Amino acid sequence: MTRRAPSYAGLSAASRRASAAARGASRKRDTGCEIELRRAMWRLGLRYRLGGSGLPGRPDVVFPAARVAVFCDGDFWHGRGLEARLERLRSGHNATYWIDKIRANVARDRRVDAELDALGWLVLRRWETDIRSDPSAAAAEVAEVVRERAPRYSPRSLRAKAP
Repeated sequence: MTRRAPSYAGLSAASRRASAAARGASRKRDTGCEIELRRAMWRLGLRYRLGGSGLPGRPDVVFPAARVAVFCDGDFWHGRGLEARLERLRSGHNATYWIDKIRANVARDRRVDAELDALGWLVLRRWETDIRSDPSAAAAEVAEVVRERAPRYSPRSLRAKAP
């Protein structure tokens, strides 16, 4: 049984400004942290595919030869520090909606991870703030996993370039 996020019916935005910010800031792809990670991986010589169309959850970046799927998860939307986040949400506007929404997102992420695992894919989830604080380190972690999963994955393309 697939649990969907609750509907907005009967709820109102906390403010016009908050509503406008949420509309403009919530992107499904090409987020700032995703672009930073992709640029850092490219500098390391990693070549990848975007979007993972046809795969559960549509990963942000995929390495088909290594069967590695990478997700760049926003801290808020994907529930980093979930219990503390839920506690803060309890005192906010539309608390029931937001608590259910974030819990549903976390459950969906777990379900997608299991589906990809069953298909033989390794899932790497990286948090937005970790990518933003050190995109090179996040890219190096991905490169290491890709090398382990596909040793013959174009060794020249995995060689780190001199700074």
